[in-house]
Amino acid sequence: ITTTSPTPVVEDLFGVGSGPMLEPKMAKILHTWVAKALFACKRARPDTHTAVTLLCTRARTPNRSDWRKLIRLMQYLKGTKDDTLTIGIDDLNVVKWYADASFAVHPDFKSHTGACASLVTGAAMSMSRKQKLNTRSSTEAELVAVDDAINLILWTKLFLEEQGYKVDKNFLFQDNKSAILLEKNGKKSSSKRTRAINIRYFFVTDQAEKGNLRIDYCPTGEMVADFFTKPLQGDAFERFRAQIMGKVAM
Repeated sequence: ITTTSPTPVVEDLFGVGSGPMLEPKMAKILHTWVAKALFACKRARPDTHTAVTLLCTRARTPNRSDWRKLIRLMQYLKGTKDDTLTIGIDDLNVVKWYADASFAVHPDFKSHTGACASLVTGAAMSMSRKQKLNTRSSTEAELVAVDDAINLILWTKLFLEEQGYKVDKNFLFQDNKSAILLEKNGKKSSSKRTRAINIRYFFVTDQAEKGNLRIDYCPTGEMVADFFTKPLQGDAFERFRAQIMGKVAM
């Protein structure tokens, strides 16, 4: 790797590509470096999470397009090798979660979930994953995203309370008002279009009623979890990256 890149993701990140399959030797190299990148991203470089997640899904049968995506990630890491993740804590009684989804972005038309948690600066935890079922609208995709993250959201609250810090406010921020209504009201806000969603996606309604989390609206331009759902470039990438790496507060 002799050059650097301003971002870790190519613009066609979710595309499978039409290039030939990698020969076994190169496929083994890709698998090795993706595993190393996964270790780093989970511990110190959440800003690479989206790229690493996609490469993990392709590590078994990689092609030339996947090799290009790995090179882009390595170029980015080369240029930012001295960057550090800074996690700042202002109040252990307040946790902020951000959850978002990109609708039908994968070749099989499944959506992609992104989520992260902050105690004031830096992403203490992050998530970027392909959703396991197909949804029919962005609202349904947002509901699935919350379901993907809900275990971590509740676990974080319970963990902090076991350490002696009572979590008074466990915020969940989203940028889809229709999804928020469904999560707050359950079937009372359900229409014919959304009744087919499995009832487990209204589990969050029960948790909100019990006071285990508070669901609030966050404008799309401020939705930091958007970073983990799509291959952002330019100003949006830099702005959200600064928040995730702890350079500025969320």
